[in-house]
Amino acid sequence: MRSALRHPMAWWAILALGMLPLAWLVLQTLQDQLGANPAEALIRSTGDWTLRALCLVLAVTPLRHLLGWPELLRFRRMLGLLVFGYACLHLLCYAWLDMGFDLTDTVKDIAKRPFILLGFSAFVVLLALAATSFNRAVRWLGGKRWQLLHRGVYGVALLAVLHFWWMRAGKQDFDEVLVYAGILAVLLGLRLVRWLRQP
Repeated sequence: MRSALRHPMAWWAILALGMLPLAWLVLQTLQDQLGANPAEALIRSTGDWTLRALCLVLAVTPLRHLLGWPELLRFRRMLGLLVFGYACLHLLCYAWLDMGFDLTDTVKDIAKRPFILLGFSAFVVLLALAATSFNRAVRWLGGKRWQLLHRGVYGVALLAVLHFWWMRAGKQDFDEVLVYAGILAVLLGLRLVRWLRQP
């Protein structure tokens, strides 16, 4: 497994795996297999895959330390951009399929509904992280400031779970929310433990 991660094609293979959910959604859309409410299915699916990709990117550092595989670091930036990509699709599906690209109504809806405001806030932070994900941004901001900014991903995780929880509160259906919250709590807890153990 470790040698496979070092292979020059490993980066492309993981990127292809990360794009499979999108390909599947496109195929389902073209074949009219999204159920009775295709708009809701697309909005929900892109949101789910954003959360799953976020869990993956937050798992990179704990796994790197637990397994002793520094090779995992070379995939972190790409996984982070996948999170941003699925978040863009989630926002696009909402703005298009729910709001018909009506900017005024969209702004009013974001301000009116707290769970959408939380989700949009998470997207704004993700936008800042994606815009500064390249090497020149690290040199421009300086290593310490860049690291401080990119710790905003922890805030994104909190906002994303709250967004999901509030969205499900109307139906009193929290099972999936608790699964994601538990995974993210473990991943962030491992980071906290390691930080507290540092001299």
